[in-house]
This record gives sequence, C-alpha cells and structure tokens, in this order.
Amino acid sequence: MTEAVSAENCAVSIDVREIMRYLPHRYPFLLVDRVTEFEANKRIKALKNVTINEPFFMGHFEQYPVMPGVLIIEALAQAAGILSIRSVGERPENELYFFVGIDSARFKRQVVPGDQLVLEVEQLSMKRGIAKYNARALVDGQVACEAQIMCAKREV
Repeated sequence: MTEAVSAENCAVSIDVREIMRYLPHRYPFLLVDRVTEFEANKRIKALKNVTINEPFFMGHFEQYPVMPGVLIIEALAQAAGILSIRSVGERPENELYFFVGIDSARFKRQVVPGDQLVLEVEQLSMKRGIAKYNARALVDGQVACEAQIMCAKREV
C-alpha cells in the first residue's frame, strides 16, 4: 500500500505482510496484526488479536491468563513505529526505531484471551529522529492502557 492517504479518508487496511515491511519484529514478538486507519505524521489505529495460543500465557498466569502490561505497551510502541516509518515511506535496511521512553503509563483493564486490542497512537512531535506519542489500547471501547511513549530512529 503505497498510495498517499488524505486527511479526509484515513481508513486503510494494512495486513501483517505489509506490517513486516515496516517492523523488524517476527513471531512471537510481532504484536500488531492489522492497521485500520493511518494518517501520515498524525495518527494510526491498529489491531492486536489476543489468543490463548500466545506463548506468554503459558507462564502469565496459567490459571488466569492475563496479557502482561509491558507487552501492551510494546504493541503500542510497534504501532507508533509503523506510523513513523510509513509516514516517510519505507524502512531503510540500516535504520530502526527503538522504544526509548514511557511516561504516565496507566493500566485500567485486564486483557485476556479472546480480546481484541485496538491500538490508537497519535504523534505529538518528531525532532531530530525522536518522536513522542500519546497512545492508548482499548478493548470493547474500554481503555486497557494509556501512556506517552517515545521512539528514536537509529542507524544499525
């Protein structure tokens, strides 16, 4: 999907194959399944389908499986990375966006198998390769997590 996306029509459908063009993550650490909305340099809405087959559920917690909060934050950071990388086109082979900061993280609802996380990320600023975002993850319209996150572009 390489066409320009206008501000009036930001609905898109980016599948996992295209997501893997933007992110270096792979199973079991790729935590974004689909992008449903995208507005370059502004915002993204993405989905993470949470299933009992996730490897982290074997140990967190076996009798009451709950998605770890750090992985919800990681899913938001991956959505932010897609926003930044897709806004400039393609990811050069020698560049990566690293998750470098988090502020005001709050967890308001548990995420369990069968839930669908809706990842909403809004870019606040981008200066010298460092981006700041407002991010939140929702399940059935309820906020599961919200935070301000930062990612930095680095040559590798």
